[in-house]
Amino acid sequence: MRTVMLLTRALFSKKPYENDWQVVSLPHTWNAFDGQDGGADYSRGKFAYRLSLSEPTDGMRQYIQFEGANHIVSVYAGEELVGTHEGGFSTFRFELTKYMVAGCRELMVFVDNSPSHVYPQQADFTFFGGLYRNVSFIEVPKSHFDLMRSGSSGIFVTPNVDGSVRVDAFTECAQEDDTVCCEILDPDGNSVLLLTQAACEHTVLQGMVPSVRLWDGRESPACYTLRARLMRGNEVLDEVEAVFGFRSYTVDPERGFFLNGRSYPLRGVSRHQDRLDKGWAISRGDHEEDLSLIEEVGANSIRLAHYQHDSYFYDLCDRAGMILWAEIPFISLFMEGDKPRENTLSQMRELICQNYNHPSICFWGISNEITIGGESPELLENLKQLNDLVHKLDPSRLSTMAQVTMLPMESPQNQLTDVLSYNHYFGWYIGSADQNGPWLDAFHAKYPNRCIGVSEYGAEAVLGWHSAQPKVRDYTEEYQALYHQIMLETFDARPYLWSTYVWNMFDFAADARDEGGCRGRNNKGLVTYDRKLKKDAFYVYKAWWSKEPFVYIAGRRFTDRAPGQRTICVYTNQKSVTLLVNGKKIDTRHGEHVFVFEDVAFDDGRNVVTARSGDLEDTAVFQCVKEPNPAYVLPDADPDAQGVTNWFADIQVSGKLEFPQGRFSIRDSVKDIAANPEARKILEEYASALFGSMAKSIRNMMGMMGSMQLEQAIQLSGSKLDEKGILYINQKLNEILKDC
Repeated sequence: MRTVMLLTRALFSKKPYENDWQVVSLPHTWNAFDGQDGGADYSRGKFAYRLSLSEPTDGMRQYIQFEGANHIVSVYAGEELVGTHEGGFSTFRFELTKYMVAGCRELMVFVDNSPSHVYPQQADFTFFGGLYRNVSFIEVPKSHFDLMRSGSSGIFVTPNVDGSVRVDAFTECAQEDDTVCCEILDPDGNSVLLLTQAACEHTVLQGMVPSVRLWDGRESPACYTLRARLMRGNEVLDEVEAVFGFRSYTVDPERGFFLNGRSYPLRGVSRHQDRLDKGWAISRGDHEEDLSLIEEVGANSIRLAHYQHDSYFYDLCDRAGMILWAEIPFISLFMEGDKPRENTLSQMRELICQNYNHPSICFWGISNEITIGGESPELLENLKQLNDLVHKLDPSRLSTMAQVTMLPMESPQNQLTDVLSYNHYFGWYIGSADQNGPWLDAFHAKYPNRCIGVSEYGAEAVLGWHSAQPKVRDYTEEYQALYHQIMLETFDARPYLWSTYVWNMFDFAADARDEGGCRGRNNKGLVTYDRKLKKDAFYVYKAWWSKEPFVYIAGRRFTDRAPGQRTICVYTNQKSVTLLVNGKKIDTRHGEHVFVFEDVAFDDGRNVVTARSGDLEDTAVFQCVKEPNPAYVLPDADPDAQGVTNWFADIQVSGKLEFPQGRFSIRDSVKDIAANPEARKILEEYASALFGSMAKSIRNMMGMMGSMQLEQAIQLSGSKLDEKGILYINQKLNEILKDC
């Protein structure tokens, strides 16, 4: 029978050839701290581990299994290379039998997270290094289920809602009289089907489960278990278990997502796997806490960004009834050449093969914002190959991708996958939150038969910053909450959206960032990086999505309230709220989700505010002060706005917008304007005014907005130019002749 031994200790060294070793616990990352402190200077390099192995059992075959090691791993037995794996997020194995027969009892494992051809190489999160998931030593008989099939279990279960089921079992060294026996257990653990077939390299078994119970999302996630045994007579040589579920789903371009024939709007959040002071080396308890918080907020779907997550988290989601979008890290920076292309295909193959059986997974994501550097025929071909591979390996699920806002609706990329989504940050990086709805409606009108969703949207909140008049990019908890209120109202009015995913459920490490007075972090989470505090926006979603009765007073960290700052906002999923101050009833309001009590009268000093709805109650304490507390305002909160308002104050300009033939104007594409040296100077000179924070990289601007008219790019970027400024830019362009 198979045995699996978890390795919990290793020797680690950043200078292995100088004999500089330290004992570490596995899982382990060397970036737990420097990957979260800002400065874009965390360790990226090739470091080493030494793993001690148990004595082998006679007649058995030995394997080493890594469930996640970032990015490139090379394993040595003495001086001999056992194997190399490229990809930081999937399970992979190497056979050790011949090395152990020769006396090997220790492995040298080199792990390299330095720049290479392996994705990801550019993204808005820290690439932690190390053996950050479980490492196991495995022994199996000579005849066993295939351990070298893209890191999978070698067992693939394909169920149908009518109860029919197909099992594809792949074996290694099965003998002529060996059999594959598959027992299926229902959600209560009762045996409901037994299938037996003569074992071969690829054994196919088919049968019918009676009175099948459907895996029906959060309401009833009925999970079946398959026990596959490789038998020799009455002896069990090897055994593998797989959890699966019977369910069907469709996506309609007008009515959204359907599960088992009923409308089931996907209300989703996105998740990164890292934790404060741990990086990616997190525990099962951490996974469980993450899922518990996602359940509490009322979500029924998760986008597992931007890479393959731990198999244990997929297991948890199966049991919890979460609908999953799983994807590979083909993100941000497209790299030309055969090796990077093959790496995308390899990571997609491993993602699908290793997670094929999970009923929670409904969508395979092939890329994220991959056109930040622009479009090209090579990129389009790479995406086509990925999409084809998805359908070849798994015809039962749908493919999808997440596009950056600036990708034109007309891009041929938008016709590739089964369903499509955009990452939109109107109301944070660009424009205003009320631009999201019109953009989505325009896409839906242009392509009424394409299923469109929102794969990312969000705004940052750094606890400590507060405002009674929140605005874009002030990093206040109040703006984040207001933004998400607007987004939920936008989505409720558009049932054609097949899914929406908050960016992000949790704050996460991004070592290159320094925003909102917080270094090394993306603060768009509904929950803080350490999972200790739920931001106000968390309760906005709970008010919209959760069925658990609650009432919550927002702004409780905005303690000091001066005149003009004493409006109290309450979030709840109840239909009425009564507000009390120091035990005295102020008012009762009726409505849903958000209850606003304006200019509440406070007593001098300390005030205890209570929100009550039936038996539910929440309390917060506020301090009545005479002047606004300056400590609540982030210094230089909007640096991109500096000088923009007055940029053209001294310019004398009059007339109207004109677009003369043969001369440049704001109706020309950004790419065409940039191609002319004289016109490009205008883009560069007025970049901050034209594009705000997006002007930091003209090269990226060419990639993201190159095909757009400058007029459209100005609007999308959230530029603060007024009509006078736009007229001035257009007139400057009118002076320049186009090349004939």
